[in-house]
Amino acid sequence: MLKKMAVIRWLVVALLLVFRIQEVRSGASDHKYKEKEEVPIYANKVGPFHNPSETYRFFDLPFCLPAHLKEKPEALGEVLNGDRLVSAPYKLPFMVEKDSESVCRKTLTKEEVFKFRSAVAKDYYFQMYYDDLPFWGFLGKVEKDKNDPSEERYYLFKHLHFEIHYNKDRVIEINAKADPNAVVDLTEDKEVEVEFMYTVRWKETNIPFENRMEKYSQSSSQPHHLEIHWFSIINSCVTVLLLTGFLATILMRVLKNDFVKYAHDEEAADDQEETGWKYIHGDVFRYPKYKSLFAAALGSGTQLFSLALFIFGLALVGVFYPYNRGALFTALVVIYALTSGIAGYTAASFYHQLEGTNWVRNLLLTGCLFCGPLFLTFCFLNTVAIAYTATAALPFGTIVVIVLIWSLVTSPLLVLGGIAGKNSKAEFQAPVRTTKYPREIPPLPWYRKTIPQMAMAGFLPFSAIYIELYYIFASVWGHRIYTIYSILFIVFIILLIVTAFITVALTYFQLAAEDHEWWWRSFLCGGSTGVFIYGYCLYYYYERSDMSGFMQTSFFFGYMACICYGFFLMLGMIGFRAALFFVRHIYRSIKCE
Repeated sequence: MLKKMAVIRWLVVALLLVFRIQEVRSGASDHKYKEKEEVPIYANKVGPFHNPSETYRFFDLPFCLPAHLKEKPEALGEVLNGDRLVSAPYKLPFMVEKDSESVCRKTLTKEEVFKFRSAVAKDYYFQMYYDDLPFWGFLGKVEKDKNDPSEERYYLFKHLHFEIHYNKDRVIEINAKADPNAVVDLTEDKEVEVEFMYTVRWKETNIPFENRMEKYSQSSSQPHHLEIHWFSIINSCVTVLLLTGFLATILMRVLKNDFVKYAHDEEAADDQEETGWKYIHGDVFRYPKYKSLFAAALGSGTQLFSLALFIFGLALVGVFYPYNRGALFTALVVIYALTSGIAGYTAASFYHQLEGTNWVRNLLLTGCLFCGPLFLTFCFLNTVAIAYTATAALPFGTIVVIVLIWSLVTSPLLVLGGIAGKNSKAEFQAPVRTTKYPREIPPLPWYRKTIPQMAMAGFLPFSAIYIELYYIFASVWGHRIYTIYSILFIVFIILLIVTAFITVALTYFQLAAEDHEWWWRSFLCGGSTGVFIYGYCLYYYYERSDMSGFMQTSFFFGYMACICYGFFLMLGMIGFRAALFFVRHIYRSIKCE
């Protein structure tokens, strides 16, 4: 127990150190400025508004280049987020107003006109950062031709209006709007002369500096959004109550009758033939097939569950405030690396309890079970991003850093956890003896087979979370901001409870049908919610989003497959643990020969 507490304490200290370093790094400036002092402004990226993964470097389009083009050093999480900050062509000193200031005058070649026209046609937006405050704008607009309504004309905005709010010596808010009348027509393939300009206005505000980020989280905290979130929780709670009521009234009553019946049978007739789940008491704790793979799946699922808990902990204490660039990705990489010891210990310990001997192969399986598919998916998608020259393509240096983290932190901790698990003295606690030869399983109707049981097991947990899923998808694969982590955590707890309850119920009915191969079945039924979530991906992509193109499609379905697979492993572990607790309890409550 003391060792576990020491490990947890070490993890927390390491995480706080990582985020403290990131905070110091990103806060090199105290954000206080004197009049006419230069305030840092960086251009980040451009891309189609409806394809959030398909973003490109700002100067991939032929904008005016600043006199000194300088790239801002990025942290690991920022690079994973696709951020590539460079010096912007605008100068916005503190408290200095400007009227129609010229950025540059240039003649766009036919190729440059084509680039801008394609960007306007695809509804490109830009993102910049001013004193670490993000702001956005569109590059142009598409309108119907006045002379021929069937034709469209493409216009590029050439005049930006910056409105900056300040409180004493600090920047509080910035907005950028394009002048809809200051445009250049790009419809025809010909050279075009254009002068890019900008105007700056400063306004005083009473909003304190500490609250300047609240503007970005207000959209998800509006009353009508909160009502929908609370409706989601009420819907989930009703599901939990109905399921709990089902278990309490049906399952417990049936179990009570079983206990009474078996006690009566023992007193009345010792030679009477046993039926139901007691009949298979000599087989119910027979170890499953592919026990090394099974232990590895439990280890990976436990690690992902630990990862989820740590992420929720950081979210609830306010680490992931809106546009804390890359904080979530940094947390995922660091925490996954630090929790690999949990996977190694859980897998090796359980494998040892199942009397497995090849613990090296078991550790290799544990290390590759989730990371393997994720690595293959990343290799394919990174290749696609490189072909598109998108910012989602990771630089070679970042890939080297991730490989070093995996080889110097993840793998050693996995091995150390595995050694500790292998040497643990825990034994598998089976309340009844296992017979030498397995009983034959009687023929079962189709609805008691694995696939129909998985469908029944996954539907209820999915129905408890599907309303909240839309907001999560709109945040991850769109431009909405999700900040109500407390509600998300409640939904997560409800998901775990429903998964455990439904798996226990289906395990009982399986045993009552004298089917003793419940180990893998309980894991598959618990994890089947991940399959339902992936099915929701298809619905969201085609019905609720405007994403298109090969790159965005491959990124969406590729990375969502990895996420859903992670949910499958985590919820499968929860389902099996609940079923194991239940099976041990019912067989401990009766006397078996």
